[in-house]
Amino acid sequence: MPDDAEFSPTEGLREAQRLLDEGYAFHAHEVLEAVWKSVDGPQRELWRGLAQVAVGVTHAQRGNTVGAARLLRRGADRVAEYGAEAPHGVDAVGVAACARAMADRIEAGRAAEVDPAELRLVRAAGG
Repeated sequence: MPDDAEFSPTEGLREAQRLLDEGYAFHAHEVLEAVWKSVDGPQRELWRGLAQVAVGVTHAQRGNTVGAARLLRRGADRVAEYGAEAPHGVDAVGVAACARAMADRIEAGRAAEVDPAELRLVRAAGG
C-alpha cells in the first residue's frame, strides 16, 4: 500500500472489507488509516477506531495477544460511540460487538479463532 494512497470513505470501506474478507487485516488497517488521516471533523475518530480494530486483528494474526485484545477493545470503544447512525453506513454497533467478542476469545486463549472476515464494516441493506 503506497504511503500516499487516498480513499474516499465509501472506497475505503469497500476496499477494507474486501481485504478483511481475504484475511488481510493489516492491509485493511492501512486503508482505514488512510481515510482516517484524510477526513476532518467529528467522524475522524470513527475511522481511527476502525483502523484500531483492524490492527488489533493483525496483532492476533501475528501472535501478539495482549496488544490484539487491547487494540480491539480500544477501537470498539471509539466506534461504539457513533451508534446505529454512524456515517457512510458503518455498522458501528456490529463492529464494536464483533471486536469485543474477538478480544474475549483472545483473552480466553482462542486467538486462532479470530477471523478477519467476521468483521462487517457496513450495515446490511435495509438494516
